[in-house]
Amino acid sequence: MKISSFNSMKNFFGNHFRSQKNLFIGVSFYSKNTNGEISHRNSWNGPMGVLYRQISPIGDPKISVVPVLDKWVQDGQNVNKSHLVSVIKELRYFGRYKHALEISMWMTDKRYFQLTYGDVAIRLDLIAKVHGVEQAENYFNNVPRQLKSLQIYNALLNCYAHEELVEKAEALMQQMKDMGLARSILAYNALLNLYLKTGSYEKMGNLLHEMEEKGISNDKCTYAIQIGAYAANSDVEGIDKILSRMETDPQVMDWNTYSTAANGCIKAGLVDKALLMLKKSEELILTSRRKSEGFQHILTQYAAIGKKDEVLRLWELYGKQCKVYNRGYISMITSLLKFDDIESAEKIFKEWESQDLNYDNRIPNPLISACCSTGLFEKAESLLKRVIEKGGKPNSRTWHYLATGYFKHNQMQKAAEAIKEEISVAESFSKLSKDCLAACLEYLKGKGDLEGAEEIITLLRDKCFLSVDIQDRLLNYIKDGESNSQLPIEILADALDRDEETS
Repeated sequence: MKISSFNSMKNFFGNHFRSQKNLFIGVSFYSKNTNGEISHRNSWNGPMGVLYRQISPIGDPKISVVPVLDKWVQDGQNVNKSHLVSVIKELRYFGRYKHALEISMWMTDKRYFQLTYGDVAIRLDLIAKVHGVEQAENYFNNVPRQLKSLQIYNALLNCYAHEELVEKAEALMQQMKDMGLARSILAYNALLNLYLKTGSYEKMGNLLHEMEEKGISNDKCTYAIQIGAYAANSDVEGIDKILSRMETDPQVMDWNTYSTAANGCIKAGLVDKALLMLKKSEELILTSRRKSEGFQHILTQYAAIGKKDEVLRLWELYGKQCKVYNRGYISMITSLLKFDDIESAEKIFKEWESQDLNYDNRIPNPLISACCSTGLFEKAESLLKRVIEKGGKPNSRTWHYLATGYFKHNQMQKAAEAIKEEISVAESFSKLSKDCLAACLEYLKGKGDLEGAEEIITLLRDKCFLSVDIQDRLLNYIKDGESNSQLPIEILADALDRDEETS
């Protein structure tokens, strides 16, 4: 990049972009294969495939996978470190960080495998995702000097970037520079990504200038971050400039590049140009080894611009090109629901049921939500029944959709029953609908069902969602025959304020 063109970009970053914090997040710059099918799957037809198929169905992070590993050894099966590392990578890709960390710890705690630089970096990343950055810092500080490689510094920097800890990230980057470790494009990409997320466009421009002065070439992530910055401001001309540079080097082009460019065009209202970008993205998906991820993403983009025919066409192509797993069904169902096409979404749901894949609440929940929003409660209840019959466990979001749906359509008895179920599995008081909860308490009091109202209050107390004071005020309302008591919605508002103060 010439200095003159850099200065133009720097000024543009510093003065014109709006902050778009979630435009380009969650990128792991040091360990994921972004180009294609995970290369470590080559040997998955052997024992490792058997082991992974035993671990994979354990979707609940609260259930440990260590007993599966222990039994594997007790049954006389061999344990190969490279196989375990492959399982860790697979679990990380699907966001199952706790299980991946358990396997990483088991490798050294029970099998005494020696860790490589990459193993240490991945473990640090997993600790940050499961236990937080502070625990990751503690791990970093206790790593032996001989294992403190560039990879682990990059991993910690990436953790800071992910959590948007700007000062810590900048301090670590300076430390890496002082140690001669900061010529890594991965480190610069992590910091650029952080500046994009936080809207620090002047810093972003300065960092790009620094890279140019040091002769550090852009890679596909660097270009993608710059496209993301232009897309944040719907600057299609800027996007085109970056694409023109990238298209001279096929090694840095992938489907995600055009997908990000399409987002910028969509924001600018240029639907035809967005379609052109999506078509180019499709072409690269077909030559990618990680086809599924591309199809899933482009499906939702076609839906976002109202192109239902393209959604249906791409879904058919998706099924021909590769096996569709849960994420694919999630993308298709949510895409169809953007067109309010509940009937077609239900057909996709039935197809998912027939595939005997691992249960995932994210598949039935959007459909149940759509049915409840439109008053199709028989259909919603039928879906719920099928889920339970197949061994699925509805989560708090499932019951939330039902409770609020019944409430909005004035089916208060069913709303009260559903909200009891929601409270029993909820992890946070703040996620409950206070309007629905208050209306259920008023309804039960009004019909004289004091026992039912007290049951709801008891459930809230048992989950530690209410202080003694709030509980007593709600009970006073329920038992007070007069109408001068404080209303539940007012009491619950106080409870929410206190919950936020202590969270």
